[in-house]
Amino acid sequence: MKRVASLYLPDWPIERLAQAERIATPPERTPVDTTPLNAIAAQEQAVACSVPRGGGWRPGARWARTEGADARPRDRRAGRVSEAAPHPFKAMPPDEGRTPVRDPRVTPPSAAPPATMPLRHPGPLAGVVPGPTPPLGRQNAVMGGPRHNPRQGAGVTNKAIITSLQSGNALVIAAACPAARALGLVPGMAVTQARALVPGLDIRPADPEGDRAALLRLAMLAARRWCPVVMPSGDDGLFLDISGTAHLFGGEARMAKRIVALLKRHGFTARVAVADTPGAAWALARYAPQICPPGAHPDALAPLPTAALRLEPRARDLLKRLGIETIGQLAAVPRAPLARRFGGTLIARLDQASGRLAEPLDPVTPPEAIAVVQRFAEPIATAEAIAHWLGVLMPRLVTALAEAGLGARLVDLVADRIDGVPQRLRIGLARPTRDGAHLLRLIVRRIEEIAPGYGIDALALHVRRADPLGAEPFAETLEDRAPDLAPLIDTLANRIGISALWRSVPVESDVPERSVAAAPPLDPPPRAAPKSKPDDVRQLDRSRPLHPWDARWPRPVRLLRRPELLDHVLAELPDQPPKRFTWRGMAHRVVRADGPERILGEWWKRGTERHSVRDYFQVEDDAGQRFWLFRRGDGERGETGDLAWFMHGSFG
Repeated sequence: MKRVASLYLPDWPIERLAQAERIATPPERTPVDTTPLNAIAAQEQAVACSVPRGGGWRPGARWARTEGADARPRDRRAGRVSEAAPHPFKAMPPDEGRTPVRDPRVTPPSAAPPATMPLRHPGPLAGVVPGPTPPLGRQNAVMGGPRHNPRQGAGVTNKAIITSLQSGNALVIAAACPAARALGLVPGMAVTQARALVPGLDIRPADPEGDRAALLRLAMLAARRWCPVVMPSGDDGLFLDISGTAHLFGGEARMAKRIVALLKRHGFTARVAVADTPGAAWALARYAPQICPPGAHPDALAPLPTAALRLEPRARDLLKRLGIETIGQLAAVPRAPLARRFGGTLIARLDQASGRLAEPLDPVTPPEAIAVVQRFAEPIATAEAIAHWLGVLMPRLVTALAEAGLGARLVDLVADRIDGVPQRLRIGLARPTRDGAHLLRLIVRRIEEIAPGYGIDALALHVRRADPLGAEPFAETLEDRAPDLAPLIDTLANRIGISALWRSVPVESDVPERSVAAAPPLDPPPRAAPKSKPDDVRQLDRSRPLHPWDARWPRPVRLLRRPELLDHVLAELPDQPPKRFTWRGMAHRVVRADGPERILGEWWKRGTERHSVRDYFQVEDDAGQRFWLFRRGDGERGETGDLAWFMHGSFG
């Protein structure tokens, strides 16, 4: 018999915001209470043996004083003193809801142990082993909420939070937390009305696309972990076809509790209901969470409101005006008048919930890992043989990528040796690609890193990361085609590492060390500009945007990360270049100079730079070296700087 579970996430958008904040904000450090540990340590010290670890006897030992001078030390095979060995199984509350069951063979903690066999760590878990789970109740088996954080006070946990969404010309509530719903704020209400009802309301922008994407990722995870047939049910739930899979988790009740506990551990409130049809499971999960026995769903649906049938708001309002409020009342009405007044949608929903009309599930398909494997009857051990078989595997890998519409970004070569020690090579790519010749060239260059040992009996290529790659337009002439630097970047990155490759990009800043930033070696794909409104005055500006680097003020090729202090500087104030200076222990005599170029501090960003001034000079010494120096201060006012000279870069 078909069994369907409906997973309902009532606060999915709000709890996603809370999860993102927990990830972004580091947890607060709380003081650790060491009182229990101190008590245990005191108990251990009271029964600790004074015999040295290396053995031997010494006069005055505690065991000699208590048991006689001619007594032998107690048996130390189980530890430093004779002790009761703890039970090999550690009791812990798992997700499945198992309850600790005491083993009668183990001494309970309440009973006092013998004096000759002291327990090293007495505690509440002594003599506890996992046992079978008692029957689960209806509510505690299928419902769960996020764990309470003891670091948060009542003002934080009970704060009303809503998300807002633009609907036409109005800003309405998209989702509300339980505290907000308790105050009368419901989705669809205007945000202005919500502000009037609840002053100080916390309003966040809604992200419906992100919520749907996260729900799809959860469906992929459920398809891999719980059952193969999973389908999203709206924006706040999932359908899971658990026919034939519930017994793998200990039954339907235990599986439901495990799902709820897993989501609760990650901070999400969940409800699960199991029934014979998706419609019945959907209704029970939202209005009466329970594990419905097979064939009993009509009786379970009868007292539920008509909104549990997934009807349109207009149909629900019309049924309410007609006095039909429950599904049982609706099922008792003749079908012909219902079909004439409401159409076929109402009858179809009722039949889907009762099981008269099938409701097939459209499951999500988790992406499968792309890999090609070649096994050998006889082991290979030469670089030529490995290169030959790589040439055979690569076209198969490219075909698999083309069928999936993907381009490889990270590829692993795994060579399985006959001694069970695999050899691995990883190549990264700057852009998604399906160029088999380029991929093969990158791997063959690193074959010497493989240690074949006594031989290799299998070669495999695994795509660890891939991005969508569709058809790309090409130019008819070579002159119109821009040079592709991706193959060069891939070659260099696989030799010296991607961290050693970067490029400089301009940043809008007046301070030289802040006007440049490191970026990946290849340009990211350009973002589409937001569409402006027809009455936007910015459309009147036809001028080209200004570049952050002005060509009239050249900058050195090499800019130091931090300016370095110069010594023995000889210069005239207030605006003359230096005549000589010492940098890194070497004296330089200036023969040519240009400047000053005055740069003021960014006072609108940093208050400490309100009066800071730098005067930059381009100088050339008698050896032909060109430097970029600056003096801190304008030479007239003391608050602008201390007149110290610094080296900031070189031109050649």
